[in-house]
Amino acid sequence: MYGTIIGDIAGSYYEVNNIKTKKFKFMEKNKSSFTDDTVMTLAVCKSLLEYDGNFEKLRDIVIQNMVTIGRNHSQCGFGGEFFRWIITDNHNPYNSYGNGAAMRVGCCGIVGTNIDEVKKLSKIVTEVSHNHEESLKAAESISLAVFMAKNKCSKDEIKKYITNNYYNLNFSLQEKRNLHGAGITCQDCVPQAFVSFFESNNYEDAIRNAISIGGDSDTVAAITGCIAGTYYGIPKKYIKKANSFFIERYDYDLIEIIKAFEKKYPTKILGISR
Repeated sequence: MYGTIIGDIAGSYYEVNNIKTKKFKFMEKNKSSFTDDTVMTLAVCKSLLEYDGNFEKLRDIVIQNMVTIGRNHSQCGFGGEFFRWIITDNHNPYNSYGNGAAMRVGCCGIVGTNIDEVKKLSKIVTEVSHNHEESLKAAESISLAVFMAKNKCSKDEIKKYITNNYYNLNFSLQEKRNLHGAGITCQDCVPQAFVSFFESNNYEDAIRNAISIGGDSDTVAAITGCIAGTYYGIPKKYIKKANSFFIERYDYDLIEIIKAFEKKYPTKILGISR
């Protein structure tokens, strides 16, 4: 969960101020903030905390939490179609393949106990709004990558699984930097997030990779972060800094979700003794 949040915060400033280098200030106060990527991730986290194994009920729980939390944080940067989905009473899916489907789903890989459950959770969480096949594919691939990282699979094992089942990852980040940067569709954004992780040496390096592509920096970094955070662990200083963004804005409803999810599914934090 923190992997997504920190990636989102770190990338938020650079979404509109694209940068094509890995040398930049990380999570800079007064410039960075969490966005809709974080808000909807926490809505999914809350839903999964309330999930009791009943898939039929989960769909309604997800919609309720996304709508309630989304309305309470309506200025966090939602896209137009999803914003309408939140504020109106029409909560039918609208066949989108936008990357909003991909940025919120990584916690399904944390909560799911086997591949089939992870696939089912990601599908339910995604199709409430983004029911296009590309959205479902993206959500499933990310959730399973997180699940594999949680279960200590190697990078080579994760990459082989993703390339065999979901995406062609035969490109380098430098190739993408030389082009347009990351787009807002799942099929454009998600492969770049995977390569940002596969070309990294640690959590921060993965986030810097993602942001350095340009384009939709916060979302690519959020997606990269959920995988990298599970695989590497996250330095304590970034956990502490992420928390400060919520405390300073008095977003206690989100803080309570973070606390509850961390209590049940703790992040691997680097730099502390247990």
